[in-house]
Amino acid sequence: MTNSSRKKTKRRNTKHPWLNAYPPGLEWDTNYEPKTLGVVLNDSVARFGDRVCTYFHGKTITYKEIGTLVDRVAKGLQKFGVEKGTKVGLLLPNCPAYVIYYFGILKVGGVIVNCNPLYTVEELDEQVQDSETEILVTLDLAVLFAKAEALLERGVLDKAIICPFAEMLPTHKSILFRLLKSKHLADLRKSEKRSRIIFGSDILNNDGDVESVKINPNRDIAVLQYTGGTTGTPKAAMLTHANLTINIQQVDAWSDSLLGDRERILGIIPLFHIFAMTTVLNFGISRGYELILMPKFDLDEALTLIAKQKPTVFPGVPTIYNAILHHPKTKSIDLSSLKFCISGGAALPIEVKRGFEAISGCSLVEGYGLSETSPVATCNPPKDSAVEGSIGLPVPATLISIRSIENPSTVLPLGEDGEICIAGPQVMAGYWQKPEETKDTFTGKFFRSGDVGHMDENGFIFIVDRLKDMINVSGFKIYPRRIEEAIYQHEAVEEVTVIGVKDEYRGEAAAAYIKLREGHSATRADILEFLKPKISKIEMPRDIEFRDELPKTMIGKLSKKELREEKSRSSSAGE
Repeated sequence: MTNSSRKKTKRRNTKHPWLNAYPPGLEWDTNYEPKTLGVVLNDSVARFGDRVCTYFHGKTITYKEIGTLVDRVAKGLQKFGVEKGTKVGLLLPNCPAYVIYYFGILKVGGVIVNCNPLYTVEELDEQVQDSETEILVTLDLAVLFAKAEALLERGVLDKAIICPFAEMLPTHKSILFRLLKSKHLADLRKSEKRSRIIFGSDILNNDGDVESVKINPNRDIAVLQYTGGTTGTPKAAMLTHANLTINIQQVDAWSDSLLGDRERILGIIPLFHIFAMTTVLNFGISRGYELILMPKFDLDEALTLIAKQKPTVFPGVPTIYNAILHHPKTKSIDLSSLKFCISGGAALPIEVKRGFEAISGCSLVEGYGLSETSPVATCNPPKDSAVEGSIGLPVPATLISIRSIENPSTVLPLGEDGEICIAGPQVMAGYWQKPEETKDTFTGKFFRSGDVGHMDENGFIFIVDRLKDMINVSGFKIYPRRIEEAIYQHEAVEEVTVIGVKDEYRGEAAAAYIKLREGHSATRADILEFLKPKISKIEMPRDIEFRDELPKTMIGKLSKKELREEKSRSSSAGE
């Protein structure tokens, strides 16, 4: 080898393979400054005071106005007994009240407990008791207030703060809502629990001079984020201020080359979900971006909002991008305002990625994370460096290790499937009041994700499936995602979910549930014939069922849980 050829040879990094393909100008080995989320907001209010912070049903609020409202909420919370460590639940859809109370609670050292507005009273009861939530913040919409009132009646909740929905609307819409939709509003004064209800106006009735609270970002918990984790049992990930503010900085560094100083983020996915809380709320606020908030996902309304408000950043889940891709209205909607779309929450089918990019002209980048990692742990590089089918590379300051499923202390070679394990400053402090579960989900400093995948020689990570979704067919491990990816390639298929079902001969077998595209048709025989050259015989679905709709979670990702329960009930009935 000549001297000149030696100079051209670049030594590959085998310890951290992702450095072989890391985006130019981005440092992986970075030390980030832990901050409190209150400081993040204060900095943005000081820098971007005159910019629009939130857009909601036509009403805008500037950063300066948001800052003032947050301080008044913070002082009001202190007046009603919220102090450092007090657990405050947020039972709110995407709206300005969520933004204001989120930061108000955090400023006084309170701990946020995110609650799903679609939860039943029983589910909320369990979460409130487990988290030791003392106060719940919700709206005066009858459907939400009824749940808060029931929790007060049961005695599991001390107080409820009720915010007026109509006041978040433009003046004319507010008047019309009170006149024409009054039946949707609760009459708080007639409640039997009136003495334990705090009006939002009482919280705001002060000068905003907040009593200073000392918060240690590395130790103090900001959010209790409930998750099924790797076992399916709901538990709360304890996320510190440092976890969340460093994850903001990691996302900021990753997207900086693509985004400008002024962007508009479309807030379709619910803010109570960790994905939106970081990529829409925390990240958007830190950059001084406008948050376009939708309280409830409706595809037609979302497309209209995109056409009118021209968002540039759009975090979403695969089913939302897929729905837009196949919606007849999409052909007449201008999607060209979109600069950066990030998909999370579930695996992004390659056909969906390609199709959405074709109709929007926007790069759709797949990222990966969990509630326990605040959530972003990996992401595909923007623009032309993304690798299809991959969840990308570790974000700065993050280590990814592929470990043996049977023995998590064993690191596997590149290319071999194992459990994806994650270490970094965004990884949770542990599960709330569950030391044994916390211990079991870590191997050393690495968090065990419960996802199976492998890493290639350039550090790109590929998810095979969830450990709990794996199907054991005659002793062979079969992964639903591989079957789903193959079925998605059929032109008639819009959505598909594959689960494992009991099989007398093989132990388990695959069952596919398919929603067809409008105007298309396919039979079981068509699908099986299409799959023959794509997957092995052992992976071939035993059952194929066509449905008008497939079950989804609150954030819109396809859910296997309901299908498993349905299959279990039918099996029990047949015994």
